[in-house]
Amino acid sequence: MGEEKKEKKEKKEKKEKKEKDKEDDAPVEEKKETASSGGGGKRAQRATSNVFGMFPQNQIQEFKEAFSLIDQNRDGFIDIEDLKDMYASLGRTPTDKELKEMLDESPGPLNFTMFINLFGEKLNGTDPEDALRNAFAMFDPGNKRYLEEEYIKDLLQNMGDNFSAEEIRQTWKEAPIKEGKLDYDAFVNLIKRGNQDI
Repeated sequence: MGEEKKEKKEKKEKKEKKEKDKEDDAPVEEKKETASSGGGGKRAQRATSNVFGMFPQNQIQEFKEAFSLIDQNRDGFIDIEDLKDMYASLGRTPTDKELKEMLDESPGPLNFTMFINLFGEKLNGTDPEDALRNAFAMFDPGNKRYLEEEYIKDLLQNMGDNFSAEEIRQTWKEAPIKEGKLDYDAFVNLIKRGNQDI
């Protein structure tokens, strides 16, 4: 009988050690909630880990690569020095205040899980229709809600991935163009919903 008690005790100790190791490996923000909430640690951990379900695996891998590029000292956290180095490699020199404001968006040390969480929050609230409309609005400083057809064609042919004449013709085939002006609000509706709204 004494041997059986000893085995049970060893199993219990192993289980407790395993749970403690899990908590030690958890991201900082999870540890805080686990320690302070008494029994709500699992809930906080689940909420944080759900962010990985928001993105396809290939996108998470891209986030991991981006995180690694920013984490210059390879310590698993992005700090102000990492940001300085990253911006310097891009030829920019933001102030410490600007960098601190960026880091302050994270409620704790910025590890990979928090990095994904921040992206999830930013991307989750993004409406693709608004993003499209805002992209057109960037070329409309007068906020006239239309763009000159020739101007857009010129941009498509000469900037970024250059469109061929045939690609432009296909794009404009059903575009709401009147008197050489593209109504980009109507064009966004066309792209999103088809020609029923025009």
